[in-house]
Amino acid sequence: MDFLTIVLGLLFCFTLIQAFRSISTRGKNLPPGPNPLPIIGNLHLLGDQPHKSLAKLAKTYGPIMCLRLGSINTVVITSSAMAKEVLQKQDLAFSSRHVPNAIHAHNQFKYSVVWLPVASKWRSLRKILNSNMFSGNRLDANQHLRVRKVQELIAYCRKNSQAGEAVDIGRAAFRTSLNLLSNTIFSKDLTDPFSDSAKEFKDLVWNVMVEAGKPNLVDFFPVLDKLDPLGIRRRMTIHFGKIIELFDGLINERLQRRKSDNSGNSDVLDVLLDTSRENPEEIDRVHIERLCLDLFVAGTDTTSSTLEWAMAETLKNPATMKKAKEELAEVIGKGKVLEEEDVSRLPYIRMVPVMLGSLLNSFDWKLEGGIAPKDLDMEEKFGITLQKANPLRAVPTPL
Repeated sequence: MDFLTIVLGLLFCFTLIQAFRSISTRGKNLPPGPNPLPIIGNLHLLGDQPHKSLAKLAKTYGPIMCLRLGSINTVVITSSAMAKEVLQKQDLAFSSRHVPNAIHAHNQFKYSVVWLPVASKWRSLRKILNSNMFSGNRLDANQHLRVRKVQELIAYCRKNSQAGEAVDIGRAAFRTSLNLLSNTIFSKDLTDPFSDSAKEFKDLVWNVMVEAGKPNLVDFFPVLDKLDPLGIRRRMTIHFGKIIELFDGLINERLQRRKSDNSGNSDVLDVLLDTSRENPEEIDRVHIERLCLDLFVAGTDTTSSTLEWAMAETLKNPATMKKAKEELAEVIGKGKVLEEEDVSRLPYIRMVPVMLGSLLNSFDWKLEGGIAPKDLDMEEKFGITLQKANPLRAVPTPL
């Protein structure tokens, strides 16, 4: 009985504190928003599809609104005009973002260019990335890789076509993106481009995205940090550890090869290792591993998801498919692989990924199992990236 009295007393005190904080912040210069409940605030309004719930709330409270999520005041932007104001005109004020508790796994937030605050280390790492991966010269130098990987994707689809088998569009795009990125950084494939592999790595990346996107009690109630009640940080530590172990092995392999062969590959890893040797205070091995983690998580899952959704929209709307294929046939010729320099001559196709243009111009497509386009399942699965709830599978037929 005494224990129950103590618990109820603590709960009552906590409720009073939350109510006091709610009253004290109500007069602050905050955007409008729904009235929060004690303790949970507005968490109950988010549901299992927060993006849809927020869009619905925005119709009532406007394009900029304030929600109390647990003990945290959160300002939500839901219009492109307001997003431009925040992310472009006021970018310095908003650049140092809140770090979710899940990203504390392996202290990723201390090394990641995604999560570091805007300061000298962040600027240094960003400069290294821009110079060695995203500069115009580097992108031009890697064009042959992008062409080769798209050709391998077409070859894989052709093999499935000959066997009458469907292609898992998301997984095929993931393999292509994974090998393109791994060739850019490590000069090698991480998976067989002609088989239905890479599932383990895709699952690792997907698990990272899922855990990072899950609502976490610790983010809403920081006092629970040490407890990690939902186990999200613990699981993220496992996923991060497996990916970091993979990159650690690739870096060790390269360092051993460089001891006997000084010519090098002149790929991104070589440049990063050279920079680390010359300026160890600027970037060290841990930073290299974590940059790779950032790039592979951000650059594979998002690309494959974008292509899968674009293909799904095209398959669901035959008029869109017809218009795209007609433009491709007229401008570059039916059956040819779309190249980057062709995009400027394709005003309609330029709205979709180059990879999709090549798939549309090389094959006719129908949904697996004879599903009619209008019946294609477009259910979504909420996360850091919005995934299809059910993978898109389609059967290619050569033109």
